[in-house]
Amino acid sequence: MASRVLGFLRDILIARLLGASMVSDVFFVALQLPNVFRRLFAEGAFNAAFVPLFAGELTNNGRSAAKEFAEKVLGILLVFLILLTVLIEIFMPSVITLIAGGFTDNPRKFWLAVDCARLTFPYLMFISISALLGGILNTLERFMATAAAPIALNLLLIGALFGIMYGWFPDPGTALSSAVLLAGIGQLIWLSIICFRTGLFPAIPKLVIDQKVKRFFLLIGPGVIGAGVYQINVLIGIRLATELPEGSVSFLYFADRITQLPLGVVGAAVGVALLPLLSRQLKAGDAEGARKSQSSAIELSMLLTLPATAALLVLSTPIITILFQRGEFGAEASAATAVALKAFTLGLPAYVLIKALSPAFFAREDTVTPVKVAVIALITNVVFALLLMPYIAHVGIALATAVSAWINALILILILIRRDLLIIEKALCRNIVKIILVSGITAVVLWALSDYFSYFLISNSFLGIVTLILLIVFGLTLFTGLVHITGIMTWKDLKDYLRRD
Repeated sequence: MASRVLGFLRDILIARLLGASMVSDVFFVALQLPNVFRRLFAEGAFNAAFVPLFAGELTNNGRSAAKEFAEKVLGILLVFLILLTVLIEIFMPSVITLIAGGFTDNPRKFWLAVDCARLTFPYLMFISISALLGGILNTLERFMATAAAPIALNLLLIGALFGIMYGWFPDPGTALSSAVLLAGIGQLIWLSIICFRTGLFPAIPKLVIDQKVKRFFLLIGPGVIGAGVYQINVLIGIRLATELPEGSVSFLYFADRITQLPLGVVGAAVGVALLPLLSRQLKAGDAEGARKSQSSAIELSMLLTLPATAALLVLSTPIITILFQRGEFGAEASAATAVALKAFTLGLPAYVLIKALSPAFFAREDTVTPVKVAVIALITNVVFALLLMPYIAHVGIALATAVSAWINALILILILIRRDLLIIEKALCRNIVKIILVSGITAVVLWALSDYFSYFLISNSFLGIVTLILLIVFGLTLFTGLVHITGIMTWKDLKDYLRRD
């Protein structure tokens, strides 16, 4: 939560100081490049493969065997990361041409992107090693240190932004990119100190590929492929946006940041809670219980996501205005970002559904089907983006992302139904219809209130901020009350769900 709050503060400062400009476009491309590889290798897929094996070594063979396993993984990881970093640094102009080809029309913008990306890319090496150390600490149930590490990135970027504000750094792009690199080093030092105190710090990397290390890379493979499809989608979106007028990359970035909040909280929570539950039920032979759990996950996902979707559609302009419209980020930039936010928001229920449906395949050790479906969604995304961009510019990219997400979710649902792994019962359909109606009523009331208080919501003044917060709180209260009145879910049911998840 601290990282989320600091992240929004960081984005508010970027919008104020840089607006939707050449420098902000360049920085977001430079930041996205190591982030794509980080999400591909260093986060979910890495931890999903490493933690169970490391925990098994620790439990069955003791601390020395676990430490040795970590050192072997680190040795291979270091060789890969060093080679990848050196190659990308050498061929960075070609990489930028590939992922941001629209920048080549402006030599100044292109070479600034190359310089900034060369500063940010080594962040990948430090954050990947940090992921390994975090996996060790999480296995030991030392969660705080790992969870706190990303705060360093936001703090250093905020520090760089204040430096830009007071004229300490004349080149904003270089200052922000350097802060990213320093954040990677800082996170690694922080986690190294904490890990060293546990006695399991992998101090001596070993270049040994034994059966256990092979097993690790076999396990990480499907996760990397699955993540790779999504990250290719991200890179394609950036690539297409660079062909559009200046600021388009920034509009999409700021809009996406807003939609990531409900997606990151609701989608991640449901997915993380559902996978072990389904795994236990299937191993116990309780297929009926697994189907019921899957239906409950879908219902809970919609209960938590549809009101957020309604609120973001109605309040998109006030949210963007109050969060970002200041300094260099003017009214035109706010309007362009708000429309992109609406387009992204249309796909929000689908994004969360995918998180709730994927565990049904993973729990049955089927990692291939979700990847195949994701490839279909990827192709759909590209086709729709190319078709829509000539007419609605950057909004077409956001809308294509939403359409492809719905196709992804619907195909997963159809496959589960066809395999008799999901039964759409009347009670589930009835409750989802009720949730849609209640969300619609909430949206209408919020729209009327936002129109009535529009004078306050068109500025980022203190009164505007308070009015927006009160509207959100009122909308949440109204929705919760209507859910209880209509019998969708009682207070006890909701408390039981949240306690379990």
